[in-house]
Amino acid sequence: MPQQRKGVDRADMRQIKKIAMASGSAVALMIALTFGARAETDQPTAKTDAQPAEQGAVALAPIDVETASNAPNPEPYTFPNFAGNPSTSAGTGTPADMNDAASAFTVSGQEVNQRIFSRPAEALEIVPGLVITQHSGDGKANQYFLRGFNLDHGTDLAIYLDGMPMNMPTHAHGQGYSDLNMLIPELISSVDIKKGPYFADQGDFASAGSVHINLLDSFDGQYAKATLGSFDYLRYLGFGSIKTGEGNILYAAEIGSYNGPWAYPDDLKKLNGVLRYSQGTALNGFSITGMAYGNHWNSTDQIPERAVSEVGLFGSLNPTDGGNTERFSLSTQWAKTEGGNAWQANAFVVRSGLNLWNDFTYFLQNPVQGDQFHQHETRTFGGANASYTLTNTIAGIPTETEFGVQTRFDAINLLLTDTQNRQYLSTIRKDYVKEGNISLFAQQTYHWSDWAKMIVGIRGDLYAGSVNAVSQPQNSGNAVAFVPGPKGSLILGPFNKTEFYMDIGQGFHSNDLRGVTVKVEPTDPINRLQPATFLTPTQGAEIGVRTKAIEGLNSSIALFGLDAASENIFSGDAGDTQPSRSTRRIGIELTNDYRPISWLDIEADATFARARFLGYDYAQAATYYSLTGYPQAQIGNAPGNYIPGAPAFIGTLNVQIGEKTGWFGGLGYRYFGTRPLTEDNAFRSPATGLLNARVGYNFDNGWRIQLDAFNITNSRSDQITYAYGSLLKTDSLYNACNSSTPPPTSVCQNGVMDRVLHPVEPLAFRLTLLGKF
Repeated sequence: MPQQRKGVDRADMRQIKKIAMASGSAVALMIALTFGARAETDQPTAKTDAQPAEQGAVALAPIDVETASNAPNPEPYTFPNFAGNPSTSAGTGTPADMNDAASAFTVSGQEVNQRIFSRPAEALEIVPGLVITQHSGDGKANQYFLRGFNLDHGTDLAIYLDGMPMNMPTHAHGQGYSDLNMLIPELISSVDIKKGPYFADQGDFASAGSVHINLLDSFDGQYAKATLGSFDYLRYLGFGSIKTGEGNILYAAEIGSYNGPWAYPDDLKKLNGVLRYSQGTALNGFSITGMAYGNHWNSTDQIPERAVSEVGLFGSLNPTDGGNTERFSLSTQWAKTEGGNAWQANAFVVRSGLNLWNDFTYFLQNPVQGDQFHQHETRTFGGANASYTLTNTIAGIPTETEFGVQTRFDAINLLLTDTQNRQYLSTIRKDYVKEGNISLFAQQTYHWSDWAKMIVGIRGDLYAGSVNAVSQPQNSGNAVAFVPGPKGSLILGPFNKTEFYMDIGQGFHSNDLRGVTVKVEPTDPINRLQPATFLTPTQGAEIGVRTKAIEGLNSSIALFGLDAASENIFSGDAGDTQPSRSTRRIGIELTNDYRPISWLDIEADATFARARFLGYDYAQAATYYSLTGYPQAQIGNAPGNYIPGAPAFIGTLNVQIGEKTGWFGGLGYRYFGTRPLTEDNAFRSPATGLLNARVGYNFDNGWRIQLDAFNITNSRSDQITYAYGSLLKTDSLYNACNSSTPPPTSVCQNGVMDRVLHPVEPLAFRLTLLGKF
C-alpha cells in the first residue's frame, strides 16, 4: 500500500485541486481537501483522516475495505454515478466539499455494514434522519420517513442502485415505489447522500433527498456467509470475484427465508443474484452488471386497535394477503477522462413484475365478501444518461462547467381487481401506460478564492405519456408537462476546519399518470374527478455548517425548509387520484461522528421538523359535518393542517468498538417520534424506540462470527401506524349499515375511525458465520 503523505505545501495543494477540477473526480477532489487540511494543520482532523478505513483501523463490517478492493490493482474502481454525482472509493466516511451542502456526504460500504439492521433496505438508515420500516411482509417495498415526510414507498426520495433508478412512476401500489429487498448490502462500495432540491443532476422524486448506492467491483477472495435466527430466519450468501484479463468478474448469490412472529407465517422465499464485469479505473473504465431477483410471501398487514383483543397483536384479519415479485436488470457504466475533460455515461434496461393482495378496510365496501384487492403490474423500462465536465478560467477565475442529459421510458401494464382469498371477483380498472421523460441540466462552478465557491445550475424536465384505460375508456388520454429547476449554492471556508453552506433550489415530483388523465371514478362513471397535475413543483432552501474543529469529531448542522405546491396522491387501492393542499416543512438536522480513539466510533444524529398543510380544507370540513351524530365515524375527520404520518423528531445513536481483528461489538438505538395520523391531530402514533446490539470476533484468516440481537428491550410499540375508517363484522356500525334503515351514506362509506397498527417484531437473535476461501 502506498505510504501516506504527511503534508502538502500550498503550491502542491493548488496543483492537486487543479487535477481534481480537470478530472471531475470526487476521489481526486477529496484527496485535495484532505491533504489541504493536513497542509494547514499536519494533524488528523476527522474519522478517516485519523484512521483511514483502507488501513483497517476498524473493520466491523462483514467485509473490510482491504478485502473489498480491486486486488491486485491497488486503486478500487467504483464508477461515478450517471449525472455528475461521482462516487468515491470505499472508506471515505467524511463529508466532501464536492457535495456542496452541509447535509450531503458520502459513506463507505464498510460503514454501512457496521450498522445493525434486520432488512436490506434498513442499510440506508446510514442516512441521518431516515427511518425505514415495513407494514406488509418483507417482500413489499419499505416505508420511508425523512425530514418531516411520510414518503410512503418512495415518493420524494430518489434512490439509485449502481446508476439505475429504483423509483417506479405510475406504479400499481404507490407513486415512486422503491423496492430494495433485492439489495445485497455486502456489495456496497459507497453511498452518496444528498438532501433537498439544490442539485442540478437530481430530478424526479429527489425533493426530500436522493441516495445513490454504488457497488464494489472485486474482492480479494471467495466468501461464504450463513445466518440463522429467530422465527425461522435463514440466509445463505456466496460472493467473490475472479481476475480475468484486464478486468474482474464479481458474483454474488443469495437465498433467504423467513416466517416472522406472526400467527400466520410469512413463508417468505427469496432468490437473488448479481454478476458484474468491470475494467479500468474510476476515471477511465467501464462495467456491465446483471441482476436477478425473485420473492414471494404472505403478509400480516396492519390491524385496527379494536381488533387486537380478537386476533392478537401478531394476528391477521385476512391471512390470504401477500404477494410475489421479480426483477431482472442489465446495466452498464462508462467513464473517460482526457486532460481537463471528463465524460460519464450509463444505460440500463429492467423487467419487473409484481402481485399484491391487500385488505385494509375489511368489510367497509363489500359487507359479504370483504375488501381484499389485487394490484398487478408488469413493467419494462430503460434509460440512458450522460454528462460532460470541462474546466476553464474565466477572467482569472477557475471554473468547471457540466452538461448532462437523462432519459427514461416505461411501458407498464396495470390491473386493479377486487378479490376474495386471492380469487378474482371483478375489475376496478385495467390500463396500459407509456411514460417517458428527457431531462437536461447544466451547472457552472466558480472558485472565487481559496475560501469561496459558488455554483449556479439549471435543469429542465420534459415528461410525456399516454394512458389506455381499457376498463373505462373515458379515463384514457395523453399528457405533456415541463418544469424548470433553477439551483444555487454558496460555500465559504474552510475557516478553522469549518465550512458554511447556503443552498436554494426548485425541484418536483411526478404524479401517477392515471391520475393525470382520469375523468371519472372507475367504479362510478357518473362521479367526475378532478385530475392531478403531472409534475408538482417543490422549492427548498438550506443553511448549514460543517466542522472538524474538534479533533476526531465531524459535525454538521443544517436548517432547512421545503414547500410543495401539492401532494397529489394516486390511490392504487381505489384507482383514482386524491389531490391535497400545498405543504410547508421547516426543520433542523444535526449529525455527529466522533472517534476519540482508533477502536471507538460514536455517531449521534437528530432531526426536528414541522410539517403542515397550508390553507383551509373545505372538502374535509364538509366530510366532517356529514358525519355529525356518529362520533365513531366523525372523530379524526375534522379539518386541520397536520400532515398525517409526518415525523416531528427522529434520533439515532450508534456506538461501534473494535479493531480489524479480534473482538468487536456495537449498539444501535433509533427513536421514531410520535406523529399525527389525521389532519386534526385527533389520532397520534406512539413513539417507537428500538435498541439493537452486536458482538463478534474477527479472525486473522478472514473468518468472522457474530451475533446480532434486535429489539433487545422487547418493545411492544408500533412499527408503523395509521388512522382511517374500516368496518369489522363485530362493529355495531357494520350491523347498522347493513340494516333496513342504515345511517347516512357518508357514515357507512367512512366506517369506524381507529388507530391502525403493525407491531414491532419482538426480541430476536441472528447468528452469522463468514468464511473466506
